[in-house]
Amino acid sequence: MASAVTQTFQASRAEDTGAPHLSHMADSNTPTAAEGAAVTVDAATGTVVVQIGRFQRILSLDEALLVGVQRYRRPWRTIVARALTTLGDAKSWTAAGIACLATGTRLGIHLGLKLAAATTLATLASQALKRSLTRARPNSAIHGFEALAENPDRFSFPSGHTAAAFAVAIAFAGEPFALGPLALLLATGIGLSRVYLGAHYPLDVGAGALLGAAAGVAARFLVP
Repeated sequence: MASAVTQTFQASRAEDTGAPHLSHMADSNTPTAAEGAAVTVDAATGTVVVQIGRFQRILSLDEALLVGVQRYRRPWRTIVARALTTLGDAKSWTAAGIACLATGTRLGIHLGLKLAAATTLATLASQALKRSLTRARPNSAIHGFEALAENPDRFSFPSGHTAAAFAVAIAFAGEPFALGPLALLLATGIGLSRVYLGAHYPLDVGAGALLGAAAGVAARFLVP
C-alpha cells in the first residue's frame, strides 16, 4: 500500500445535500482526526479515498473553494480562461521553444534550452506525483460538477499546466525584455484558469506552482 502521504486524496460531494465535503465511509471504530487519517483504495478507479482524519478538513475546504469559484463564471471570463489554459499546454510550450531556437541567436537558443529544461523537469515531476497520489479530477469526484475544459488525464494533483508555467517563469528570471515578470504573470493566469475551468482544485494549483518553482531552479543550473 502507498505511504500515508500518498493515501490522502479524493474528495466527493454527497448527492442528497449538494454541499461540498469528503466522503464519510467510517463507522464508530474508525480513528478520529486526532488519531490520524483512515483511507481506502477504490478498486474501480485506482484512487485513494480519505475517510476521516486531519487531511479531511483540508480537502473539504479545497473542494468548497473550487465550488465557490464557479459562481463567478461568465462567458467572457471563460474565453479568457480557456485561452490561458491553451497557452499553458504542451503544444504551446513546444512551439515557443522551437520559435526561440529557430531565431539562431545566442539569446534565442539560450531561452529555448532553458524553456525545454524547465518544462521537461516540471512535467516529469508532476506526472510522477499524479500517478503516485492519484487524486481524482473534480468532475469525477464531485457529483454534478461540470468542468469547462477537457482533462488530459484522470489525475488532479498537482496541476501540470501550473507546474510547467511556473518552471518557465523561474527559469526566465533575470532574462532581457522583462521575460521573467511577464512569464510569472502568465503562469499566475494559467494557474487561476485551471481552477476557474474546474480542471483542478486550488490545492493542486498551489502544489503545481511550488513544484514548478523547484523545476525552474533546477533548469537554471542545467542551462546557466
